[in-house]
Amino acid sequence: MKRKSSRPPRIALALSGGGPLGAIYEIGALCALEESLNGIDFTKLQHYVGVSAGGFIAAGLANGITPRTLCASFIENDDEPSETFDPSWLLSPAYGEFARRGIMLPSLLISALWHLTAGRKSFIHALERLAPGLPTGVFSNEQIHVQMARLFSREGRTNDFRQLKTQLTLVATNLDSGEAAPFGRPGWDHVPISKAVQASSALPGLFPPVEIDDSYYVDGALKKTMHASVALDEGMDLMLCLNPLVPFDATAPHVAKVMQRGLPAEKQHIPRIVDGGLPAVLSQTFRSMIHSRMVLGMKQYERSYPDTDIILIEPDHRDPELYLANTFSYAQRRHLAEHAYQQTRQMLRSRKTGLSATLWRHGITLHHEALDDPKRHLTAPAKAPTQIGRAIANLQEIMDDLGHVVRSAAHKETPSW
Repeated sequence: MKRKSSRPPRIALALSGGGPLGAIYEIGALCALEESLNGIDFTKLQHYVGVSAGGFIAAGLANGITPRTLCASFIENDDEPSETFDPSWLLSPAYGEFARRGIMLPSLLISALWHLTAGRKSFIHALERLAPGLPTGVFSNEQIHVQMARLFSREGRTNDFRQLKTQLTLVATNLDSGEAAPFGRPGWDHVPISKAVQASSALPGLFPPVEIDDSYYVDGALKKTMHASVALDEGMDLMLCLNPLVPFDATAPHVAKVMQRGLPAEKQHIPRIVDGGLPAVLSQTFRSMIHSRMVLGMKQYERSYPDTDIILIEPDHRDPELYLANTFSYAQRRHLAEHAYQQTRQMLRSRKTGLSATLWRHGITLHHEALDDPKRHLTAPAKAPTQIGRAIANLQEIMDDLGHVVRSAAHKETPSW
C-alpha cells in the first residue's frame, strides 16, 4: 500500500436527502465516523455537498458545527433554545400559498362552468381548469430559512457562502427548467445559505417551491440523488458519501425474527410490503427509484474519477427499524439516531480490513479501541425503572464486558492483515 501523495489529502463529503429520518440517520452515522476515524476533522473538509435534508447538515458542518453538536441540537435538544431544532418548523400550514390559490378560485370556477356549458367541453376538461387553484404545498418551510439564518448569524459562523473557510454546495432543482441549481458555486453564491437549504429541501407536494431571483426551486433530489460530482470535478482524493434511503429487503430469512423483537405491536407481523398498504408500497417505490438512480451514479463516478477513492455509507437493506419508522416522525429520533450510530460502527468493524487499506492512503486510521468498546453510545441509555430491571441491566453490562474481553483476546491471537 502507498499513500497517494505527501501533501494533505483533499477530502469531500456528500450527503443526500431523506426527510427528517434521513437527517437523523446521517447525524448518527457521522457521530460514529467522527469518533472511529483518526486523522479526519469533519468540520474542516475541502468540500461539502448537501441535497435536501442533507443540506442542513452539510451547512452546519461547513460552519464548524461538529456532528456531536448537531446531535445535541437536532436529536437531543440539549443545547440552549436558540440552538435547537424544533420539529414544529416543518408543520406550519402554508397559509400564504392557500391564500394566493384561494383568490384564483372564483375566476377559475367561472371558467370551468363556461367550458362545461357554453363551451360544451367534457366534465374532466372543465375540472382541469381548476388545477391552478390547487396549493403547490401543504406546509410552509419558511421557518427553515428564518431559523437557519439565526443559527448561522452567531459568532464564528456565517450565512454567506463567500465567507466560509471551505467550499459548500447545496443543490436544488429549478422547477421551470428541471436543471440542478448548485447554490454556493460561482454565480450562485450570493444566495444566503439558509435560503439555499430551504430551496434544496422543498419536497414537491409537501412544501411550496421557493422563489429566488424570480425563479422557483424545489428539492435537489429530483435531478440526482447525491450530486457528488460537484466536488469530484475539483480533484478530490477521498469522497465520503452518505445515503439514508435504501429499499427494504423483506425477503431476508432473519428479517421476520428481527421485526418481532423490540418493535411496537403495530409494526409487527408484516411479512410482505403489500401488507403495509399504500404508504408502505409508496415508500418502497420511492426508495427503490432513488436508490437505483444512486447506484448508477456511483458506478459512473468510479469510471469517471478513477483517481478518487469513493466510500459509500448507507443503512442495511435488511434493517426493518429504519424502514418501518415514519419518515417525518421525531418521536423516535433518539432511538433511531442511536440505531444509526451503532449500525455504522458495526459496518466499520465488518469492513475494517478493506476500509483500513483505503483510508490509510489518505492518512486516516481506524480507532479500534473506540470501535470495539461495547459501552459506547450516542445518547444516554434509559435507566431501568425498577431494582430488578437495574440488576438485569448490570448483568447484561457484565456479560458485554466478558464478551469484549474474549473478542479482544481472540483478536490478539489472530494475525491481522
